[in-house]
Amino acid sequence: MHVQDEVRIPFSDASEALLLFGPHDAYLKLIEEKYSAKIMTREGELVISGDKPEVDLLTELITILLQLIRRGIALSERDISYAIMLIDRGEAAALLDVYDEEVARTQRGKLIRAKTLGQRHYLSAIKKHDIVFGIGPAGTGKTYLAVVTAVVALKSGRVKRIVLTRPAVEAGESLGFLPGDLQEKVDPYLRPLYDALYDMLGNEQVAKMMERGLIEVAPLAYMRGRTLEDSFVILDEAQNTTPEQMKMFLTRLGFGSKMVITGDVTQVDLPKGKKSGLREAERILNKISDVAFIHFQEGDVVRHSLVQKIISAYAKEEADHGY
Repeated sequence: MHVQDEVRIPFSDASEALLLFGPHDAYLKLIEEKYSAKIMTREGELVISGDKPEVDLLTELITILLQLIRRGIALSERDISYAIMLIDRGEAAALLDVYDEEVARTQRGKLIRAKTLGQRHYLSAIKKHDIVFGIGPAGTGKTYLAVVTAVVALKSGRVKRIVLTRPAVEAGESLGFLPGDLQEKVDPYLRPLYDALYDMLGNEQVAKMMERGLIEVAPLAYMRGRTLEDSFVILDEAQNTTPEQMKMFLTRLGFGSKMVITGDVTQVDLPKGKKSGLREAERILNKISDVAFIHFQEGDVVRHSLVQKIISAYAKEEADHGY
């Protein structure tokens, strides 16, 4: 027999209900899709009624979401989905820690903070280690947060320049067919790096800093024969490096520098038979304590919730059939 229960949670003011339920009650609908307990508002309070285990879970979820709202954190649909996932795992309290740290502000003043536990571990690893690998699916913020951290380090004087690089390996396309000189051909591959820089500094400031050599964006081949000192170096799309390129890149590390290597081992675009330098690096370096490997999961995807479902569906197909 199911034990029925009812819990009442008071709102501090009328705006809290709007922030909790989201635009057009979108957040409330997400919660109601997941749980069968009833959620209603009545005279300045929230009333949860239904089977006791569900009421207990929902009480914990809503109490935590209200705490975040009271801290001034603007919740999104993605935050609600992530909170539900943590509640199901019994890790709800961790949600309060996730949003604790303010990473930076964009050029327009928007606050950037970690949105998942994976992102929080990643940011913490970048602070503590000189070489950090961020491995996981697209949409987990690996590249964006690395660039944000690099800009913060440059602005605070901890490094003298930022170096951003990617291997120029085509995802089923050929560089030769693109118009323009080498720089113009390479730029589309470096677009995500530029986007994060523009977000943080604005187009004009980025252009000035590139002219002065404070920010360098270059294909991986340009790294050969250099030692990068007092630099924050980011290698993006690292799954498309060969083991030789990865070794070449990692041995560029100079004094006072940090390296962040990001990639997704499920998205290798190298020719058949070529090993991925990212996979090899993980196998060879995982015993070195000063090198950190952070693995992002599907739950760390911070894009549209549909992206997360698509990644899950493809991962399942690959596990079931391989392709």
